[in-house]
Amino acid sequence: MYPPDFVTLTPDKPAVILTGGPGGEDRVQTYRELAEGAARLARLLVDAGLRPGDCLAILAENHLRYFEVVWAGLNCGLYITPINSHLTAPEVAHLVNDSGARALISTRKLAGLAEEVVPDTPHVLLRLLLDGTSEHYAELDAAAAGYPAGPRDDEVRGSFMLYSSGTTGRPKGIRFPLPDTPASAGDVQLLNGTARMFGLGADSVYLSPAPLYHAAPLRVSAVLHSVGGTVVVLPRFDAEEALRAIERYRVGAAQWVPTMFVRMLKLPPEVRGRYDLSSMRVAVHAAAPCPVDVKRRMIEWWGPILYEYYSGSENFGSTGLSSEEWLAHPGSVGRPQGGVLHICADDGTELAAGETGTVYFESRGAGFSYHRDPARTKAVSHPAHPGWRTLGDVGHVDTDGYLYLSDRKDFTIIAGGVNIYPREIEDVLVMHDEVVDVAVFGVPHPELGEQVKAVVQPVDLADAGEALATRLLDHCRDQLAPFKWPRSIDFVPELPRLDNGKLYKKPLRDAYWAPASTP
Repeated sequence: MYPPDFVTLTPDKPAVILTGGPGGEDRVQTYRELAEGAARLARLLVDAGLRPGDCLAILAENHLRYFEVVWAGLNCGLYITPINSHLTAPEVAHLVNDSGARALISTRKLAGLAEEVVPDTPHVLLRLLLDGTSEHYAELDAAAAGYPAGPRDDEVRGSFMLYSSGTTGRPKGIRFPLPDTPASAGDVQLLNGTARMFGLGADSVYLSPAPLYHAAPLRVSAVLHSVGGTVVVLPRFDAEEALRAIERYRVGAAQWVPTMFVRMLKLPPEVRGRYDLSSMRVAVHAAAPCPVDVKRRMIEWWGPILYEYYSGSENFGSTGLSSEEWLAHPGSVGRPQGGVLHICADDGTELAAGETGTVYFESRGAGFSYHRDPARTKAVSHPAHPGWRTLGDVGHVDTDGYLYLSDRKDFTIIAGGVNIYPREIEDVLVMHDEVVDVAVFGVPHPELGEQVKAVVQPVDLADAGEALATRLLDHCRDQLAPFKWPRSIDFVPELPRLDNGKLYKKPLRDAYWAPASTP
Protein backbone atom coordinates (compact mmCIF):
# COMPACT_ATOMS: atom_id res chain seq x y z
CA MET A 1 0.00 0.00 0.00
CA TYR A 2 1.00 3.65 -0.17
CA PRO A 3 -0.30 6.99 1.19
CA PRO A 4 -3.25 7.44 -1.25
CA ASP A 5 -4.72 4.18 0.08
CA PHE A 6 -4.85 5.64 3.57
CA VAL A 7 -6.74 8.71 2.37
CA THR A 8 -9.66 6.29 2.07
CA LEU A 9 -8.88 4.24 5.19
CA THR A 10 -7.58 6.80 7.72
CA PRO A 11 -7.59 10.27 6.11
CA ASP A 12 -7.21 12.24 9.33
CA LYS A 13 -4.63 10.01 10.99
CA PRO A 14 -1.23 11.66 11.54
CA ALA A 15 1.25 10.54 8.91
CA VAL A 16 3.97 12.87 10.22
CA ILE A 17 4.34 14.68 13.53
CA LEU A 18 7.13 17.24 13.84
CA THR A 19 7.72 17.60 17.55
CA GLY A 20 9.83 19.84 19.73
CA GLY A 21 10.09 22.79 17.34
CA PRO A 22 11.65 26.19 18.18
CA GLY A 23 8.64 27.22 20.23
CA GLY A 24 8.03 23.74 21.62
CA GLU A 25 4.94 23.29 19.45
CA ASP A 26 4.09 20.03 17.68
CA ARG A 27 2.76 20.10 14.13
CA VAL A 28 0.84 17.34 12.35
CA GLN A 29 0.44 16.32 8.72
CA THR A 30 -2.43 13.90 8.08
CA TYR A 31 -2.48 11.16 5.48
CA ARG A 32 -4.90 13.24 3.42
CA GLU A 33 -2.54 16.22 3.47
CA LEU A 34 0.49 14.07 2.68
CA ALA A 35 -1.10 12.18 -0.22
CA GLU A 36 -2.84 15.18 -1.80
CA GLY A 37 0.25 17.38 -1.55
CA ALA A 38 2.40 14.65 -3.08
CA ALA A 39 -0.09 14.11 -5.92
CA ARG A 40 -0.15 17.79 -6.88
CA LEU A 41 3.63 18.01 -6.78
CA ALA A 42 4.01 14.84 -8.87
CA ARG A 43 1.83 16.34 -11.60
CA LEU A 44 3.84 19.56 -11.49
CA LEU A 45 7.11 17.62 -11.82
CA VAL A 46 5.80 15.76 -14.88
CA ASP A 47 4.57 18.97 -16.49
CA ALA A 48 7.99 20.54 -15.86
CA GLY A 49 9.53 17.81 -18.02
CA LEU A 50 10.74 15.21 -15.51
CA ARG A 51 10.36 11.62 -16.62
CA PRO A 52 10.95 8.19 -15.02
CA GLY A 53 14.65 7.76 -14.32
CA ASP A 54 15.27 11.48 -13.81
CA CYS A 55 16.47 12.77 -10.45
CA LEU A 56 14.78 15.03 -7.90
CA ALA A 57 17.00 16.60 -5.20
CA ILE A 58 15.77 17.69 -1.76
CA LEU A 59 17.72 20.25 0.26
CA ALA A 60 15.76 20.58 3.50
CA GLU A 61 15.97 20.40 7.25
CA ASN A 62 13.63 18.01 9.10
CA HIS A 63 10.50 19.66 7.75
CA LEU A 64 6.87 18.69 8.29
CA ARG A 65 6.32 18.41 4.53
CA TYR A 66 9.52 16.54 3.66
CA PHE A 67 7.63 13.38 2.74
CA GLU A 68 5.38 15.17 0.29
CA VAL A 69 8.46 15.58 -1.86
CA VAL A 70 9.58 11.99 -1.24
CA TRP A 71 6.26 10.45 -2.23
CA ALA A 72 5.80 12.78 -5.20
CA GLY A 73 9.10 11.54 -6.60
CA LEU A 74 8.47 7.90 -5.74
CA ASN A 75 5.07 8.02 -7.44
CA CYS A 76 6.36 9.31 -10.78
CA GLY A 77 9.38 7.06 -11.23
CA LEU A 78 12.11 9.47 -10.15
CA TYR A 79 15.33 8.92 -8.29
CA ILE A 80 15.24 10.95 -5.08
CA THR A 81 18.50 12.40 -3.77
CA PRO A 82 18.30 13.98 -0.30
CA ILE A 83 21.11 16.47 0.38
CA ASN A 84 22.69 17.15 3.76
CA SER A 85 21.48 20.60 4.84
CA HIS A 86 24.81 21.35 6.55
CA LEU A 87 26.88 21.22 3.37
CA THR A 88 28.48 24.25 1.76
CA ALA A 89 27.22 25.66 -1.55
CA PRO A 90 30.01 23.99 -3.62
CA GLU A 91 29.28 20.65 -1.94
CA VAL A 92 25.55 20.99 -2.63
CA ALA A 93 26.20 21.99 -6.24
CA HIS A 94 28.42 18.94 -6.72
CA LEU A 95 25.66 16.57 -5.54
CA VAL A 96 23.00 18.30 -7.64
CA ASN A 97 25.21 18.12 -10.73
CA ASP A 98 26.59 14.64 -10.13
CA SER A 99 23.10 13.22 -9.57
CA GLY A 100 21.81 14.97 -12.69
CA ALA A 101 18.91 16.41 -10.68
CA ARG A 102 16.39 18.21 -12.88
CA ALA A 103 14.39 19.57 -9.94
CA LEU A 104 15.62 20.99 -6.64
CA ILE A 105 13.23 21.54 -3.74
CA SER A 106 14.30 23.41 -0.61
CA THR A 107 12.84 25.47 2.25
CA ARG A 108 12.68 29.06 3.38
CA LYS A 109 15.20 28.30 6.11
CA LEU A 110 17.74 27.12 3.53
CA ALA A 111 16.79 29.55 0.76
CA GLY A 112 20.10 31.41 1.02
CA LEU A 113 22.07 28.21 0.43
CA ALA A 114 19.68 27.14 -2.33
CA GLU A 115 20.17 30.49 -4.09
CA GLU A 116 23.96 30.17 -3.90
CA VAL A 117 23.94 27.02 -6.02
CA VAL A 118 21.78 28.45 -8.82
CA PRO A 119 24.63 29.69 -11.05
CA ASP A 120 26.43 26.35 -10.82
CA THR A 121 23.40 24.11 -11.51
CA PRO A 122 22.06 25.34 -14.86
CA HIS A 123 20.49 22.01 -15.85
CA VAL A 124 17.85 22.21 -13.07
CA LEU A 125 14.44 22.74 -14.69
CA LEU A 126 12.31 23.37 -11.60
CA ARG A 127 13.20 25.11 -8.32
CA LEU A 128 10.67 25.24 -5.45
CA LEU A 129 10.52 26.10 -1.76
CA LEU A 130 8.18 24.14 0.51
CA ASP A 131 7.18 27.20 2.51
CA GLY A 132 8.07 30.45 0.78
CA THR A 133 9.69 32.11 -2.21
CA SER A 134 13.08 33.53 -3.13
CA GLU A 135 14.60 35.04 -6.25
CA HIS A 136 14.88 31.81 -8.25
CA TYR A 137 12.51 29.55 -6.29
CA ALA A 138 8.71 29.54 -6.49
CA GLU A 139 6.48 28.49 -3.60
CA LEU A 140 5.37 24.88 -3.99
CA ASP A 141 1.74 25.48 -3.03
CA ALA A 142 1.32 28.32 -5.48
CA ALA A 143 3.02 26.42 -8.29
CA ALA A 144 0.98 23.25 -7.72
CA ALA A 145 -2.36 24.83 -6.79
CA GLY A 146 -4.13 24.09 -10.07
CA TYR A 147 -3.38 20.38 -10.15
CA PRO A 148 -5.77 17.58 -9.08
CA ALA A 149 -5.06 15.99 -5.69
CA GLY A 150 -5.66 12.38 -6.71
CA PRO A 151 -3.23 9.73 -8.00
CA ARG A 152 -2.29 9.80 -11.68
CA ASP A 153 -3.31 6.89 -13.92
CA ASP A 154 0.25 6.31 -15.15
CA GLU A 155 2.11 6.21 -11.82
CA VAL A 156 5.33 4.20 -11.81
CA ARG A 157 7.58 3.46 -8.89
CA GLY A 158 10.75 5.50 -8.29
CA SER A 159 13.63 4.91 -5.90
CA PHE A 160 16.27 6.63 -3.80
CA MET A 161 19.73 7.53 -5.00
CA LEU A 162 21.57 8.26 -1.80
CA TYR A 163 25.13 9.48 -1.44
CA SER A 164 27.68 8.00 0.92
CA SER A 165 28.62 10.08 3.96
CA GLY A 166 32.01 10.95 2.51
CA THR A 167 33.84 10.11 5.75
CA THR A 168 36.79 8.65 3.81
CA GLY A 169 36.53 10.60 0.54
CA ARG A 170 34.14 12.47 -1.73
CA PRO A 171 30.51 11.26 -1.41
CA LYS A 172 29.53 8.57 -3.91
CA GLY A 173 26.07 8.27 -5.45
CA ILE A 174 24.63 4.79 -4.85
CA ARG A 175 22.32 3.81 -7.67
CA PHE A 176 20.05 0.80 -8.20
CA PRO A 177 17.82 -0.10 -11.16
CA LEU A 178 14.31 1.28 -10.79
CA PRO A 179 11.94 -1.33 -9.33
CA ASP A 180 9.62 -3.17 -11.66
CA THR A 181 6.58 -2.54 -9.47
CA PRO A 182 3.65 -0.13 -9.55
CA ALA A 183 3.79 2.99 -7.38
CA SER A 184 0.83 1.66 -5.41
CA ALA A 185 3.01 -1.18 -4.07
CA GLY A 186 4.62 1.32 -1.70
CA ASP A 187 8.16 0.75 -0.51
CA VAL A 188 8.08 -2.92 -1.47
CA GLN A 189 11.90 -3.05 -1.73
CA LEU A 190 12.22 -2.61 2.02
CA LEU A 191 8.78 -3.43 3.33
CA ASN A 192 9.12 -7.04 4.45
CA GLY A 193 12.56 -6.93 6.07
CA THR A 194 12.13 -3.52 7.68
CA ALA A 195 8.61 -4.18 8.94
CA ARG A 196 9.82 -7.43 10.46
CA MET A 197 12.89 -5.82 12.10
CA PHE A 198 10.87 -3.01 13.66
CA GLY A 199 7.60 -4.90 14.12
CA LEU A 200 5.76 -2.29 12.06
CA GLY A 201 2.06 -2.11 11.27
CA ALA A 202 -0.75 0.40 10.91
CA ASP A 203 -0.77 1.04 14.67
CA SER A 204 2.99 1.69 14.84
CA VAL A 205 4.46 4.98 16.02
CA TYR A 206 8.07 5.36 14.92
CA LEU A 207 10.47 8.03 16.20
CA SER A 208 13.07 9.47 13.85
CA PRO A 209 15.56 11.44 15.97
CA ALA A 210 18.05 11.77 13.08
CA PRO A 211 18.03 13.94 9.94
CA LEU A 212 15.70 12.71 7.22
CA TYR A 213 18.34 13.14 4.53
CA HIS A 214 20.13 10.04 5.85
CA ALA A 215 19.35 6.59 4.49
CA ALA A 216 17.86 4.78 7.48
CA PRO A 217 15.38 7.41 8.74
CA LEU A 218 14.29 8.22 5.20
CA ARG A 219 13.72 4.62 4.16
CA VAL A 220 12.16 3.40 7.40
CA SER A 221 9.78 6.36 7.41
CA ALA A 222 8.74 5.51 3.84
CA VAL A 223 8.00 1.97 5.03
CA LEU A 224 5.82 3.41 7.84
CA HIS A 225 3.80 5.25 5.20
CA SER A 226 3.43 2.00 3.27
CA VAL A 227 1.69 0.35 6.23
CA GLY A 228 -0.25 3.35 7.54
CA GLY A 229 1.75 4.13 10.68
CA THR A 230 2.85 7.46 12.16
CA VAL A 231 6.33 8.97 11.93
CA VAL A 232 7.38 11.30 14.76
CA VAL A 233 10.27 13.53 13.71
CA LEU A 234 12.60 15.60 15.89
CA PRO A 235 13.86 18.82 14.22
CA ARG A 236 17.30 17.88 15.56
CA PHE A 237 18.50 15.37 18.10
CA ASP A 238 18.22 16.43 21.72
CA ALA A 239 18.61 13.74 24.35
CA GLU A 240 15.80 14.86 26.64
CA GLU A 241 13.48 15.81 23.76
CA ALA A 242 13.82 12.26 22.44
CA LEU A 243 12.74 10.80 25.78
CA ARG A 244 9.88 13.29 26.01
CA ALA A 245 8.66 12.32 22.51
CA ILE A 246 8.68 8.61 23.39
CA GLU A 247 6.46 9.27 26.41
CA ARG A 248 4.14 11.77 24.72
CA TYR A 249 3.40 9.74 21.60
CA ARG A 250 3.79 6.24 23.08
CA VAL A 251 6.52 5.50 20.56
CA GLY A 252 7.01 1.78 19.96
CA ALA A 253 10.03 1.77 17.64
CA ALA A 254 12.95 4.06 16.93
CA GLN A 255 16.31 4.01 15.25
CA TRP A 256 19.41 5.44 16.91
CA VAL A 257 23.14 5.87 16.51
CA PRO A 258 25.62 5.24 19.36
CA THR A 259 26.38 8.93 19.95
CA MET A 260 22.70 9.39 20.81
CA PHE A 261 22.97 6.63 23.40
CA VAL A 262 26.03 8.35 24.89
CA ARG A 263 24.18 11.70 25.10
CA MET A 264 21.16 10.10 26.77
CA LEU A 265 23.28 8.13 29.25
CA LYS A 266 25.07 11.33 30.25
CA LEU A 267 21.79 13.03 31.21
CA PRO A 268 21.41 13.39 34.99
CA PRO A 269 19.76 10.31 36.53
CA GLU A 270 16.73 12.33 37.61
CA VAL A 271 16.15 13.42 33.98
CA ARG A 272 16.51 9.90 32.61
CA GLY A 273 14.05 8.64 35.21
CA ARG A 274 11.50 11.36 34.50
CA TYR A 275 9.96 9.83 31.38
CA ASP A 276 7.79 6.76 30.85
CA LEU A 277 9.49 4.70 28.12
CA SER A 278 7.40 1.55 28.61
CA SER A 279 5.83 1.85 25.12
CA MET A 280 9.18 1.13 23.44
CA ARG A 281 9.26 -2.33 21.88
CA VAL A 282 12.38 -2.14 19.73
CA ALA A 283 15.34 0.25 19.60
CA VAL A 284 17.31 -0.38 16.44
CA HIS A 285 20.81 1.02 16.08
CA ALA A 286 23.42 1.06 13.34
CA ALA A 287 25.57 3.50 11.29
CA ALA A 288 28.56 3.43 13.66
CA PRO A 289 30.10 0.93 16.10
CA CYS A 290 28.64 1.06 19.63
CA PRO A 291 31.08 0.90 22.57
CA VAL A 292 30.48 -2.22 24.65
CA ASP A 293 29.95 -0.34 27.91
CA VAL A 294 27.49 2.04 26.25
CA LYS A 295 25.35 -0.78 24.86
CA ARG A 296 25.45 -2.74 28.10
CA ARG A 297 24.20 0.29 30.02
CA MET A 298 21.43 0.92 27.46
CA ILE A 299 20.20 -2.67 27.81
CA GLU A 300 20.24 -2.29 31.60
CA TRP A 301 18.17 0.91 31.26
CA TRP A 302 15.73 0.00 28.46
CA GLY A 303 15.73 -3.77 28.73
CA PRO A 304 16.63 -6.29 25.99
CA ILE A 305 14.88 -4.36 23.22
CA LEU A 306 18.01 -3.21 21.37
CA TYR A 307 18.55 -4.68 17.91
CA GLU A 308 21.76 -3.90 16.06
CA TYR A 309 22.58 -4.30 12.39
CA TYR A 310 25.56 -3.58 10.18
CA SER A 311 25.04 -2.71 6.55
CA GLY A 312 25.44 0.11 4.04
CA SER A 313 23.38 2.01 1.51
CA GLU A 314 24.99 -0.22 -1.14
CA ASN A 315 22.74 -2.98 0.21
CA PHE A 316 24.93 -5.93 -0.75
CA GLY A 317 24.94 -7.52 2.67
CA SER A 318 24.09 -7.11 6.32
CA THR A 319 24.43 -8.62 9.76
CA GLY A 320 22.16 -8.33 12.78
CA LEU A 321 21.63 -9.52 16.34
CA SER A 322 19.24 -9.18 19.25
CA SER A 323 20.09 -7.98 22.75
CA GLU A 324 20.17 -11.56 23.99
CA GLU A 325 22.63 -12.54 21.27
CA TRP A 326 24.76 -9.49 21.97
CA LEU A 327 24.95 -10.27 25.70
CA ALA A 328 26.36 -13.68 24.73
CA HIS A 329 28.69 -12.08 22.15
CA PRO A 330 29.42 -8.56 23.50
CA GLY A 331 30.89 -6.22 20.92
CA SER A 332 29.55 -8.17 17.95
CA VAL A 333 27.41 -6.65 15.19
CA GLY A 334 25.78 -10.00 14.48
CA ARG A 335 25.66 -12.82 12.00
CA PRO A 336 25.00 -12.40 8.26
CA GLN A 337 21.40 -11.99 7.15
CA GLY A 338 20.74 -13.77 3.87
CA GLY A 339 24.36 -13.89 2.64
CA VAL A 340 27.83 -15.20 3.44
CA LEU A 341 30.65 -13.36 5.22
CA HIS A 342 34.29 -13.63 4.21
CA ILE A 343 37.23 -12.15 6.11
CA CYS A 344 40.24 -11.68 3.83
CA ALA A 345 43.87 -10.63 4.12
CA ASP A 346 45.26 -7.80 2.00
CA ASP A 347 46.31 -10.32 -0.67
CA GLY A 348 42.73 -11.63 -0.87
CA THR A 349 43.37 -14.87 1.02
CA GLU A 350 40.42 -15.92 3.17
CA LEU A 351 41.20 -15.95 6.89
CA ALA A 352 40.08 -18.29 9.65
CA ALA A 353 37.80 -17.42 12.59
CA GLY A 354 39.51 -15.04 14.98
CA GLU A 355 41.81 -13.52 12.37
CA THR A 356 41.34 -9.87 11.44
CA GLY A 357 40.98 -8.72 7.83
CA THR A 358 38.75 -6.94 5.34
CA VAL A 359 35.05 -7.80 5.66
CA TYR A 360 33.38 -9.00 2.43
CA PHE A 361 29.74 -9.91 1.81
CA GLU A 362 28.83 -12.56 -0.73
CA SER A 363 25.26 -12.08 -1.92
CA ARG A 364 23.24 -12.34 -5.10
CA GLY A 365 21.45 -9.55 -6.88
CA ALA A 366 23.21 -6.59 -5.25
CA GLY A 367 22.56 -4.62 -8.45
CA PHE A 368 24.11 -1.39 -7.23
CA SER A 369 26.66 0.85 -8.90
CA TYR A 370 28.39 4.04 -7.88
CA HIS A 371 26.88 6.68 -10.11
CA ARG A 372 29.20 7.67 -12.97
CA ASP A 373 32.11 5.86 -11.33
CA PRO A 374 32.67 2.32 -12.68
CA ALA A 375 36.19 2.25 -11.22
CA ARG A 376 34.86 2.74 -7.69
CA THR A 377 32.13 0.20 -8.31
CA LYS A 378 34.75 -2.37 -9.35
CA ALA A 379 37.07 -1.46 -6.46
CA VAL A 380 34.67 -2.72 -3.75
CA SER A 381 34.79 -6.26 -5.18
CA HIS A 382 37.25 -8.94 -4.14
CA PRO A 383 39.98 -9.31 -6.80
CA ALA A 384 39.28 -13.01 -7.33
CA HIS A 385 35.56 -13.12 -6.47
CA PRO A 386 33.54 -10.29 -8.12
CA GLY A 387 30.46 -11.32 -6.13
CA TRP A 388 32.21 -10.56 -2.82
CA ARG A 389 31.96 -6.88 -1.92
CA THR A 390 33.27 -4.77 0.93
CA LEU A 391 32.18 -1.56 2.64
CA GLY A 392 35.80 -0.93 3.56
CA ASP A 393 35.64 -2.21 7.13
CA VAL A 394 38.07 -4.45 9.00
CA GLY A 395 36.96 -7.13 11.46
CA HIS A 396 36.86 -10.81 12.39
CA VAL A 397 34.30 -13.53 13.06
CA ASP A 398 34.22 -15.80 16.09
CA THR A 399 33.68 -19.55 15.98
CA ASP A 400 29.89 -19.03 16.14
CA GLY A 401 29.96 -16.84 13.03
CA TYR A 402 29.40 -13.49 14.76
CA LEU A 403 31.15 -10.48 13.22
CA TYR A 404 33.24 -8.00 15.24
CA LEU A 405 34.32 -4.77 13.54
CA SER A 406 37.72 -3.24 14.28
CA ASP A 407 37.56 -0.03 12.25
CA ARG A 408 37.51 1.40 8.77
CA LYS A 409 40.41 0.00 6.78
CA ASP A 410 41.43 3.54 5.82
CA PHE A 411 41.90 4.51 9.48
CA THR A 412 43.94 1.54 10.66
CA ILE A 413 47.12 2.81 12.36
CA ILE A 414 50.31 0.96 11.47
CA ALA A 415 52.96 1.73 14.09
CA GLY A 416 56.21 -0.15 13.71
CA GLY A 417 54.49 -2.77 11.60
CA VAL A 418 51.73 -3.38 14.19
CA ASN A 419 48.08 -2.76 13.27
CA ILE A 420 46.20 -0.61 15.80
CA TYR A 421 42.46 -0.07 15.44
CA PRO A 422 41.29 3.38 16.63
CA ARG A 423 37.79 2.23 17.53
CA GLU A 424 39.01 0.25 20.55
CA ILE A 425 40.78 3.31 21.95
CA GLU A 426 37.84 5.60 21.20
CA ASP A 427 35.46 3.23 23.01
CA VAL A 428 37.62 3.50 26.15
CA LEU A 429 38.02 7.28 26.10
CA VAL A 430 34.38 8.15 25.34
CA MET A 431 33.24 6.50 28.56
CA HIS A 432 35.35 8.85 30.69
CA ASP A 433 33.12 11.27 32.59
CA GLU A 434 35.03 14.29 31.28
CA VAL A 435 34.73 13.35 27.59
CA VAL A 436 31.88 14.16 25.20
CA ASP A 437 33.42 12.77 22.03
CA VAL A 438 36.78 11.52 20.75
CA ALA A 439 38.61 10.74 17.52
CA VAL A 440 41.72 8.57 17.36
CA PHE A 441 43.97 8.24 14.31
CA GLY A 442 47.60 7.88 13.31
CA VAL A 443 49.96 10.82 12.90
CA PRO A 444 53.48 10.78 11.40
CA HIS A 445 56.37 9.40 13.41
CA PRO A 446 59.97 9.38 12.09
CA GLU A 447 60.78 5.85 13.28
CA LEU A 448 57.47 4.00 13.67
CA GLY A 449 55.76 5.47 10.63
CA GLU A 450 52.69 6.38 12.70
CA GLN A 451 51.80 6.89 16.32
CA VAL A 452 48.46 7.13 18.11
CA LYS A 453 46.86 10.57 18.44
CA ALA A 454 43.62 11.28 20.32
CA VAL A 455 41.58 14.42 19.72
CA VAL A 456 39.05 14.95 22.49
CA GLN A 457 35.95 17.08 22.87
CA PRO A 458 35.79 17.64 26.64
CA VAL A 459 32.65 18.19 28.67
CA ASP A 460 34.08 21.54 29.76
CA LEU A 461 36.53 23.18 27.37
CA ALA A 462 37.94 25.18 30.28
CA ASP A 463 39.37 21.90 31.63
CA ALA A 464 41.33 21.22 28.44
CA GLY A 465 45.01 21.01 29.22
CA GLU A 466 47.81 18.92 30.58
CA ALA A 467 46.01 17.83 33.75
CA LEU A 468 43.01 16.44 31.85
CA ALA A 469 45.30 14.81 29.28
CA THR A 470 47.12 13.05 32.12
CA ARG A 471 43.84 11.77 33.61
CA LEU A 472 42.74 10.46 30.21
CA LEU A 473 46.06 8.75 29.58
CA ASP A 474 45.87 7.11 33.00
CA HIS A 475 42.37 5.93 32.09
CA CYS A 476 43.75 4.32 28.90
CA ARG A 477 46.63 2.68 30.75
CA ASP A 478 44.16 0.90 33.00
CA GLN A 479 42.30 -0.67 30.07
CA LEU A 480 44.56 -0.91 27.03
CA ALA A 481 47.82 -2.59 26.12
CA PRO A 482 50.78 -0.17 26.01
CA PHE A 483 51.11 -0.14 22.21
CA LYS A 484 47.54 1.21 21.99
CA TRP A 485 48.02 4.15 24.36
CA PRO A 486 47.69 7.59 22.77
CA ARG A 487 51.07 9.27 22.62
CA SER A 488 49.45 12.70 22.72
CA ILE A 489 46.03 14.25 23.24
CA ASP A 490 44.67 17.44 21.69
CA PHE A 491 41.43 19.19 22.66
CA VAL A 492 38.80 20.81 20.43
CA PRO A 493 35.45 22.52 21.14
CA GLU A 494 33.60 20.07 18.87
CA LEU A 495 34.47 17.13 16.67
CA PRO A 496 33.23 16.93 13.05
CA ARG A 497 30.74 14.14 13.65
CA LEU A 498 27.97 13.84 11.09
CA ASP A 499 24.47 13.80 12.47
CA ASN A 500 24.04 10.20 11.32
CA GLY A 501 26.58 9.28 13.99
CA LYS A 502 29.57 8.88 11.70
CA LEU A 503 32.80 10.67 12.53
CA TYR A 504 34.15 12.79 9.68
CA LYS A 505 37.68 11.81 10.58
CA LYS A 506 39.53 12.23 7.29
CA PRO A 507 39.98 16.04 7.27
CA LEU A 508 40.81 15.95 10.99
CA ARG A 509 43.55 13.39 10.39
CA ASP A 510 44.73 14.99 7.15
CA ALA A 511 45.55 18.24 8.97
CA TYR A 512 48.24 16.37 10.91
CA TRP A 513 49.71 14.92 7.71
CA ALA A 514 49.83 18.22 5.83
CA PRO A 515 53.43 19.32 5.07
CA ALA A 516 53.07 22.56 7.05
CA SER A 517 51.57 20.89 10.12
CA THR A 518 53.37 20.16 13.34
CA PRO A 519 51.69 17.18 15.07
